[in-house]
Amino acid sequence: MLRPLLEGYTLQQVIDAKRLFICDLKILEGIKHKEGLHVCVPIALFLVNRNHELVPIAIQLYQQKGPTNPVFLPTDSPYTWMLAKMWYNNADAAYHQSLSHLGFTHLLMEGIAIITHRNLSQSHPVHKLLAPHFLYLIAINVRALEFLVAPNGWIDKTMNTGTAGLLDLVEKGIKSWRMDVHGTLPEDLKRRGVYNQNVLPGYHFRDDALLLYDAINKYVAKYTQLYYDTPEKITGDWELHSWREEMTKPRDQGGCGLQGVPGENSKFTTVDHIIQTLTCIIYTCSVAHAATNFPQYDEYAFPPNYPALMRGKPPSSKEPLTEQDVINNLPDKPTTMDIMIVTKILSSRGTKHLGDFEVQYMFEPKALKVVEEFRKELAEISITIKERNNQRNPPYPYLDPDLVPNSISI
Repeated sequence: MLRPLLEGYTLQQVIDAKRLFICDLKILEGIKHKEGLHVCVPIALFLVNRNHELVPIAIQLYQQKGPTNPVFLPTDSPYTWMLAKMWYNNADAAYHQSLSHLGFTHLLMEGIAIITHRNLSQSHPVHKLLAPHFLYLIAINVRALEFLVAPNGWIDKTMNTGTAGLLDLVEKGIKSWRMDVHGTLPEDLKRRGVYNQNVLPGYHFRDDALLLYDAINKYVAKYTQLYYDTPEKITGDWELHSWREEMTKPRDQGGCGLQGVPGENSKFTTVDHIIQTLTCIIYTCSVAHAATNFPQYDEYAFPPNYPALMRGKPPSSKEPLTEQDVINNLPDKPTTMDIMIVTKILSSRGTKHLGDFEVQYMFEPKALKVVEEFRKELAEISITIKERNNQRNPPYPYLDPDLVPNSISI
């Protein structure tokens, strides 16, 4: 089946060369969806071809094998293959909006913002470090719940899952999220087999995000070591330990319910535990959110590229389809306009960029020196990414530090 698509290599050869990738959206199994609409639960294979491009070579739209669930291939009828790709992207869009964007940035970080204000005084060094990265977070989440995620709101009108399905998926996904894996960029990339930059060329998110993650980690380490330079300062900080305790406390008991928070015996025992935790939070509020939020208009505004909503039924056979069949599956004009307008607004930036804070919380000269060093490194990274984008087609501007806000403010 796949041999004609492997450019003369065997399946084992492309696997050994780390040129074959699988994306399995089985988490979508059983989630709620709008009446009369469908949500696929696809599996797809992607190949890095001889031009170093990642291209889809096989798509199965549901998990269970069967005569009405074929494996679609690029060798199928052009419009049949096109429609299979669009239904796959529709499922991927459900994952993106529910988890990559809303769940793993907005909602997780809101919980941490709340427990930060609840447990750390404004004079606490951790509060001073994190406060700029929570700017407008709770306000934007309230507005989103009122207008976008509310019943009959934007999600209900423009996505197959609707609000009920989106929240269903958020609940499923957050249960398995771990700070030491999913919230720690290098570990997440290693888990997915794409940490090595020789694997999957053209993975611009990885290449740019690692620069920013390392800069944030160095910034956090320098700052944290100013205040926790002895073990006693860690063990004696009851505000810090109360903060960490609420981070892992179950949600039904008023905590964040997070797994994988660094520490031993439910406490921070080393400065590295604190550094890893703070790096995750700042990275998520700035870089991770920027990567999942600001490309939205570019991705969603042309529905055939990344359709938030698909009408009709997914193809259940390899029967040749027509251009009209594809058009019949796309959203109507008012829905398309609604998608374009909101994603354009969501893709706009209205606050200062990373390292340039709207409100100053730090005043100690030693802390301000660390901030200045952070800004200088970000300026160097910005030059590097701009140079990279001059060679990229298309460019990937979303993680240029000049365009990455400090917080989840939109």
